[in-house]
Amino acid sequence: MVTLQQIAPQDIEAESFRIIESEIGATGFSPDEFAVVRRVIHATGDFSFAENLRFHPEAIKAALLAIREGKNILVDVNMAANGISTALLTPFGGRVICRIKELETVALAKKNRSTRSDAAMTRATKDNIGIVAIGNAPTALLKVMEMIDQGIFSPDLVIGVPVGFVNAMESKQLLAEKPYPFITSLGRKGGTPVAVAAVNALLRLA
Repeated sequence: MVTLQQIAPQDIEAESFRIIESEIGATGFSPDEFAVVRRVIHATGDFSFAENLRFHPEAIKAALLAIREGKNILVDVNMAANGISTALLTPFGGRVICRIKELETVALAKKNRSTRSDAAMTRATKDNIGIVAIGNAPTALLKVMEMIDQGIFSPDLVIGVPVGFVNAMESKQLLAEKPYPFITSLGRKGGTPVAVAAVNALLRLA
């Protein structure tokens, strides 16, 4: 017999967090890092993210400073743009930018014989980007890292958690070896819900 938990709607999130914390137990994450991990697990129902999420030592500090300075958040797909809390972001002065479906992006991708994700990242270098959040396209993450290495793009934090089987794992491993602030997930797991959860956790911390 299935027994449903009786709980008020406003208490569901807090109870979910309590369950997550009780099942995970002690971790090596800082309190702020754990806030990100907890929200990712809450969004996915997948406790393995407590094992495969990786944070650069300056990731949280860099993210909070960027948010508080009113910088923008660049995402790779519209699903991410729709999922990030504008109610939390707007008071700081920043906005979410996604250029994947713009005609100029399509034209640039055709010209360069690249993916639209690659082209969308290329077109966003002058958009006052504080945080890049990629959960879908490894090509977007690879382009961001390439531009940072070339000195033509300088976001404060790169959240790179693309999901999949073609260059997803490899692109995240490359990110995990970078000297600049990042949040990533090792292996094949990831996705737009992970990227969105991480950003929303950071907005709440800010």
